[in-house]
Amino acid sequence: MAAQSTLRSSDDPLVALYHAYADRIRRRVRQTSRTMRLLATLALLISIISSTYGGYNWWRIRRADKEQGRALVRKNSGLRARDGTRIIYVPYKDSTAKVRIRPTKPTTFDAHRRLFLQPPRAAGLSDGFTPQVPPPQTKPGLNLAFLHQFLSLLNIMVPRWRSKETGLIISHAVFLMLRTYLSLVVARLDGEIVRDLVAGNGKAFLWGITKWCGVGCFASYTNAMIKFLQSKVSIAFRTRLTRYIHDLYLNDHLNFYKLLNLDGGVGTQADQFITQDLTLFCTSAASLYSSLGKPFVDLCVFNYQLFRSLGPLAFTGLFSNYFLTATLLRRLSPPFGKLKAVEGRREGDFRALHSRLIANAEEVAFYGGESMEKQFLDKGFRDLRKWMEGIYSLKIRYNMLEDFILKYSWSAFGYLITSLPIFLPAWGGLGGLSELSDGTSATTPGESNGGRERSRMKEFITNKRLMLSLADAGGRMMYSIKDLAELAGYTSRVYTLISTLHRVHADAYFPSPSTHPELFSLADVQGTIHKGFDGVRLENVPVVAPALYPMGGEELIDELSFIVHSGEHLLITGPNGVGKSAVARIVAGLWPTYRGLVSRPRSIGMDGIMFLPQRPYLSTGTLRDQVIYPHTEMDMRDAQRRDLELSQVLEDARLGYLPDREGGWDTRKDWKDVLSGGEKQRMGIARLLYHEPRYAFIDEGTSAVSSDVEGLLYERAKARGITLITISTRASLKRYHTFTLTLGIGDEGESWEFQRIGTETEKQSVEKELAELRERLAKVEEWKTRRQEIEEELAKVWVKGGEELAPPSYVDAQEGREEQ
Repeated sequence: MAAQSTLRSSDDPLVALYHAYADRIRRRVRQTSRTMRLLATLALLISIISSTYGGYNWWRIRRADKEQGRALVRKNSGLRARDGTRIIYVPYKDSTAKVRIRPTKPTTFDAHRRLFLQPPRAAGLSDGFTPQVPPPQTKPGLNLAFLHQFLSLLNIMVPRWRSKETGLIISHAVFLMLRTYLSLVVARLDGEIVRDLVAGNGKAFLWGITKWCGVGCFASYTNAMIKFLQSKVSIAFRTRLTRYIHDLYLNDHLNFYKLLNLDGGVGTQADQFITQDLTLFCTSAASLYSSLGKPFVDLCVFNYQLFRSLGPLAFTGLFSNYFLTATLLRRLSPPFGKLKAVEGRREGDFRALHSRLIANAEEVAFYGGESMEKQFLDKGFRDLRKWMEGIYSLKIRYNMLEDFILKYSWSAFGYLITSLPIFLPAWGGLGGLSELSDGTSATTPGESNGGRERSRMKEFITNKRLMLSLADAGGRMMYSIKDLAELAGYTSRVYTLISTLHRVHADAYFPSPSTHPELFSLADVQGTIHKGFDGVRLENVPVVAPALYPMGGEELIDELSFIVHSGEHLLITGPNGVGKSAVARIVAGLWPTYRGLVSRPRSIGMDGIMFLPQRPYLSTGTLRDQVIYPHTEMDMRDAQRRDLELSQVLEDARLGYLPDREGGWDTRKDWKDVLSGGEKQRMGIARLLYHEPRYAFIDEGTSAVSSDVEGLLYERAKARGITLITISTRASLKRYHTFTLTLGIGDEGESWEFQRIGTETEKQSVEKELAELRERLAKVEEWKTRRQEIEEELAKVWVKGGEELAPPSYVDAQEGREEQ
């Protein structure tokens, strides 16, 4: 008690305040009823128990999730949801991190299709009714078309108000507003420091310096967070757009193939659009608020402050200066949006030349075509350099004008504005009132001059700081016009890519309203594709090599009809160029079915269909990935398949030595250069044996394999219950098939014949073919004689008058040596 009384009687105000607050709490507790205290105690116990139970449940779920993550990481597997969402676990420090991948829903594509295929008529991109991509004559610029394109892309980048992107944008805006407030604080603090320095007030001057350093630390953090959040917004925008484009570009509709071979909207520059143009667009869009919105807010805030300090005359002058500067720069500004769009296209052309050389390096080396390829590359770079030099020459003149107006002329105008309270105090706002009050309230001339000078110094420094910030905001506002023009160019290219993908995905090809659809164009597809059929069937299907939209395709075969059931193997043969591989492309859906009916199984798998292309493809990844392609190792583990089964598959494909030779299943190499031609084709057969589909199209899949090994591969495939449809010119493959489809047997190369192997009709056709060959062989001597006569006639030379010119002397000498 003595100690407590000593504390209570202490002179420390904090201790006294503490005891007063404690006494107040105790009085309130005594005034509370017993029932209320029991209820409060019970509520406290319930909250403690529930929080403990909730924490335990959270810890238990977290521990189970970590254990599941460790198990799935060891198995290299993951989880799949019904909506297509995939959850994968990746190693992170000493534990695992959960990554959830959500694919874009088909309903989202349907909702966005109207924005990209049916833009409003006011945007100038279409008539508002006919689906189409932006026409080539649409120029990128600051117009309604740009506004529609940017808002359409914004629907993808910020899909919901509660999305992560919205939070990042709001956080970025908060820090930008905070930066504006700090600019005002710094301007006032700058004036106070100069005032105290002139007045010789050392204590106030040092306190001002301390506040300046404190504000500077906070301002530095704010500036760093502005740049950081802008980068985060850019990455978030790019992530949304990239996932959206990838889901639309790579799907079961084969848009990645059709975009290159059927549609002419993007052509061979899809990689340029997706990588470089998309990155530049997201960076420019993320900086849009800081380069346009932030200066606009600064202009409003600083103009209001200067209006209060300098009066309406200064505000009118500032507004007139903005209007004149914007008008002048707008009229003299080059079309940066169009220039950027063309520059991006030419960059894509130059990159495509290098990509083509890398993809065909071996063939070019064999032909010795490095000189020709160098000419192509030099010409592409010259075109790009010439265009960019033209852009730089335009920028020199514009940058000179822009720099002079925004820096020097605005600074000179700022000095005039800040001098108004001194020379025209009646029109100088609060600064003019202070001038008038200083002149009337001073008692002595010395006090009047000293106080007025210090007040002038403070107001001038503050207004000068505001004018500098205002000039910076106005300069960034004017610079943003150029940034907006460049953003319009990037927006046009990204919008063109997504609208073209939507058109390909929806098969929304329409003829011009003034013309009829060209025969066998993409606007004239009337065939039917039936998936889920147990077999392969074509009924009255024309085989047409498609051309880029809107051109019509070239018809190879008029109407083709055949059917293949399970166990009935088909060999498709015929001379080159008659459309053998085209049949596989039509069945696979790569080429459109212009007429008739195509029936086929659904997809790859036990009851599906698989296609082995003519050129073997080896993906990036491990040796295991080459065998199970297009499955991933996660798919393999989910299907309970093991490496032992893969070893047996390689043994059946006569590639059992590869794991030991290459260093194991997890070896990563550039497999297209490691494996030989025959090994590549046998790897394709190994994929076929791994997936075990019910039907398989093999397009010259064993042309680089010896006949004995080829027979073993076909027997292995048939033993696994795979129905084979082979495209080949090897007659030795007939023994492994049931039917033959011979294409191009007519004089015009448009007829076909489907028959069973081993029947009398087939034997008669073979005998007929042999008779034709014997007849041709019998005429060989006659053709040789005729050829000799033609060469002799061509070797003769006649002079004027009809006389034959004698051969040169060296020809007679050579003939004499040959006779000897």
